[in-house]
Amino acid sequence: MKPADVNHIYCEGRHYDLQYKDFTRDISFWIKQARNYGSPVLELACGTGRITIPIFKEGVKITGLDISESMLKEARRKSLAEGINVEWIRADCRDFRLNKKFALIFFPLNSMSHLYNLEDIESCFSCVKGHLKSKGRFIIDIFNPRLDIFLREPTKRYPASTYPNPDGKGMIEITENNVYDEATQVNRIKWYYKIENQEEEIEEELNLRIFYPQEIDALLKYNGFTIEEKFGDYDMAPFKSGSPKQIIICSV
Repeated sequence: MKPADVNHIYCEGRHYDLQYKDFTRDISFWIKQARNYGSPVLELACGTGRITIPIFKEGVKITGLDISESMLKEARRKSLAEGINVEWIRADCRDFRLNKKFALIFFPLNSMSHLYNLEDIESCFSCVKGHLKSKGRFIIDIFNPRLDIFLREPTKRYPASTYPNPDGKGMIEITENNVYDEATQVNRIKWYYKIENQEEEIEEELNLRIFYPQEIDALLKYNGFTIEEKFGDYDMAPFKSGSPKQIIICSV
């Protein structure tokens, strides 16, 4: 099992929060699921607590798990600032043992796409099954693949994000290009960070494993999960061709 790819700006907590500060449309969905299935809840790849903290504030007991210490440092800082006592655990979602079970385990916002091969996926799924209560639920949220993105001109850059430098030195602009590897189903994205008042760019690679609809359904089935519902977006509309998301609710 290869080490997780977390050593880049994307996984630096202060940068992550500023880059995604305007993305909030999934939070009400996750709060609804946490209320529905009850405590305790485990969030895999919780990052800086963008979702974890709002769920905790709704009275649901939740644990946030992530492999990036930088992400968890920011999560701890934010929860301390709000005076709330969330349990944060640094661990690999492919290999964790928490000595307790959960009514709900969820994998938000494409985080599962950082599991690149079958060994990683099956190791993660095995850990999830071992930590689910009887009648517990496992929910994953991944994007529905878009061929127009995979087939973009690989030498052309596309705008990705702009956000204020957390060190207070102007703005950071991200552009990107990508090459889709059909053999591994990994979209190899390059992000170019242009920091205001600096001549050199920072170039980093963000790889995302692509899961096609029938493929992810089969992976879940043959790893012991039963799919109960599949939505196409956070409004809980049924999944169909052209849906932007694959949100899958499973039991074991």
